[in-house]
Amino acid sequence: MLNFILPFIVLILVVVFIHEYGHYYFAKRYGVGVTDFSIGFGKEIFGWNDKSGTRWKVCWIPLGGYVKFFGDRNVFSQADQEKIINKYSKEDQAKLFVLKPLYQRALIVAAGPFANFLLAIIIFFSIYTFVGKDFTPAVINEVKKDSPAMTAGLEKNDIIISIDGNKVKSIMEVSKFIMMSTDEFIDFIIIRDNQNLTFKIKPNLVAGTDNLGNKINKRMIGIKLGAYNNEINHVKLGPSKAFFYAIGEVYYVSASSLKYIGSMLKGSGDSSQLGGPIRIAKITGQVAEYGFLPFLNIMAYISISLGLINLFPIPLLDGGHLMFYGFEKILGHPLSQKVQEGFFRIGMFLLLSLMFFTTFNDLKDLGLF
Repeated sequence: MLNFILPFIVLILVVVFIHEYGHYYFAKRYGVGVTDFSIGFGKEIFGWNDKSGTRWKVCWIPLGGYVKFFGDRNVFSQADQEKIINKYSKEDQAKLFVLKPLYQRALIVAAGPFANFLLAIIIFFSIYTFVGKDFTPAVINEVKKDSPAMTAGLEKNDIIISIDGNKVKSIMEVSKFIMMSTDEFIDFIIIRDNQNLTFKIKPNLVAGTDNLGNKINKRMIGIKLGAYNNEINHVKLGPSKAFFYAIGEVYYVSASSLKYIGSMLKGSGDSSQLGGPIRIAKITGQVAEYGFLPFLNIMAYISISLGLINLFPIPLLDGGHLMFYGFEKILGHPLSQKVQEGFFRIGMFLLLSLMFFTTFNDLKDLGLF
């Protein structure tokens, strides 16, 4: 059990700290008072006060964190703008988040998610620079009989160069692109006899396990791959190329995740694969057993997910605040406190529903349902 819990706690501490520090950094930059910087929720385990009066603390429930600004009524950065001016002196008003210009508030809020994207970029950049990236071409060694690939017309020795518009630069990317596809048919471009050929393949959905032994529903087309001329091409990249591929990976994961969520909302995606903290803890522990490098990889992907989720326009999340600022920009004034409270109740309902659904999936994955 500790093999799962400890890596999960370390991962959460890092990605949540980076997220909240993004908020904190820009808040301090624009002169906003910060009363609390918390990793986790609930009762405080330990903490300390810095010279500016900010309470830095770690709490018992490691499922997130928050930065509380001076004048906020709660950890969701809510403040009663109609009463706040009369409550504080001119000196204190200068430290109030709610009275800062709109662009500064938007930057402070957006800085958290984008700090998560930056962390992922730094991790991928470091891996590609110091460890390397695989560029082994994806050659088909075998096409299984009566498989979707055979039906579509793929053959042995075909070289896969594109899947659903994504360039295949490595044999390692083929299964990832197939699994992340959400359409009924997957577009393949291959090289055969020095010609580019295009195929549409309808994958089979097969119950199986991933590389860690977890039960998943796989999209399979029935091929086995090998290295081109049996040569592995693993290259350490220079800074500019490493940065380019790091940004590309963050963009691909973000775009694919949004596409997957969209497919679930339309009813075509597999919602059973949507997991919560329990599944994340399980996978993190499993990956950590393979070493520090795989652990860094999973940290990057979780960081992207945290940043992306927080940009959703749901009240209580950063994206919800940005949505309010959009209304404020259009209307010329903030939404009333009453309207915001209504949105926050809706947001709480949506988040609790999502938490219940993902927890159910997690427990089902553990065989408890």
